[in-house]
Amino acid sequence: MRYVMQEKLVSFGDDYVIRDESGREAFRVDGKVLTVRDALVLEDAAGNRLANIHKKLLSIGKTYEIEREGQPDVSIHKSLFSPLHCKFRVDAGGDELEARGDLLDHEYTFTRNSREVASVSKKWFSIRDTYGVEVAEGEDHALILACAVAIDRMCHEEDE
Repeated sequence: MRYVMQEKLVSFGDDYVIRDESGREAFRVDGKVLTVRDALVLEDAAGNRLANIHKKLLSIGKTYEIEREGQPDVSIHKSLFSPLHCKFRVDAGGDELEARGDLLDHEYTFTRNSREVASVSKKWFSIRDTYGVEVAEGEDHALILACAVAIDRMCHEEDE
């Protein structure tokens, strides 16, 4: 399934709308204003909360956490030493994912056991902060999209 993730230009906080390949709103991300932990909420199109995404305080390196009801908490860690490419490790309660590629240009893939499960690309979009996200069949779409949002936040921190 393909999605288009676009940061809203006019909003309080960092808000995103995520549309499916037919152009319908599938998810949205509500960036909470004035929070210490850079908190965001992933919701489905009906407004149901699917995940809380936030920066982990008091951690070595950059780390975000994703909390979902009834699911193990997820931690996303930026690798401290990856000289040729940016790399993130996603620990989802024993299920390990890795995001690797050119994160500054927003061209990267998610892999599990060396198998590609999703890709994120900005190259087809000229609009600022718009990304294409393709998620393989059978994968947890909400988890991949939440991870892409967290990685986007971590990369924006470096720009500031």
